[in-house]
Amino acid sequence: MNIGEKIKQLRTEKNLTQPQLAEAIGIEQSYLSKLENDKSIPSADIFQAILKSLSVDVGSFLEGIDEKIIHRQLRQIPEVANYVNAGVAYKIHNIKKWLFGSAAACVIGLTLIVAGEKNLMFPSAQYNYTSLGVVLPNEPADILEPFNFGQLLDRKVNANIISREEAAKLMYDFENERRRPSFQLTDRYQGRFFVVPVEGGSRTYKLTDTVVVQSAGNRYLVLLGSLFTIAGIFGFFVEFRLRKI
Repeated sequence: MNIGEKIKQLRTEKNLTQPQLAEAIGIEQSYLSKLENDKSIPSADIFQAILKSLSVDVGSFLEGIDEKIIHRQLRQIPEVANYVNAGVAYKIHNIKKWLFGSAAACVIGLTLIVAGEKNLMFPSAQYNYTSLGVVLPNEPADILEPFNFGQLLDRKVNANIISREEAAKLMYDFENERRRPSFQLTDRYQGRFFVVPVEGGSRTYKLTDTVVVQSAGNRYLVLLGSLFTIAGIFGFFVEFRLRKI
């Protein structure tokens, strides 16, 4: 739509004839006819009078008019220039917000992907600790090692501290009650060994194996990061298309 068509449209909507509107503006009907036929461009004073006579603001008048026509024919009018500049500033502000949001989504997404791939958030190592059995108070820490307990019983038998029958019973209890392996799999490193008090004694857990696994938490981080990154890239694409439109 051009300027003349807009004036004629607004005049028709207000049920005004050309003579009536020309009189309200304070111009000749012939000049109004030239304006409506785009044979003349209104000056700043005439433009203000047109707005006042039609009871519309700058935004309502410019709505629907080709932007190229506004910039080429009406930009010299202060009210139009201010309105256009305000619209441009608003668009630039929205573009900056859109671009900032898209960039932030990409940064967050890439950060989450790196954190997931490098296992920075969730531990990826699993530590396997093994305890051979229960050690009683005042017993040496290596009593559970193969043959150590049997050798201790032999020395006691040879020293006539216990009998063969007592040694056999102690060995039976040792093998069936105390020498029962226990395992702990944890993602927290607790040193090469640690001691846990239990009923009647203690258990010494030694590190026997370390396994690197891909935790579910890290996989979710990579997935979430990918979604953020895709959303950010899509945001840049949408902003570019909207700006062209």
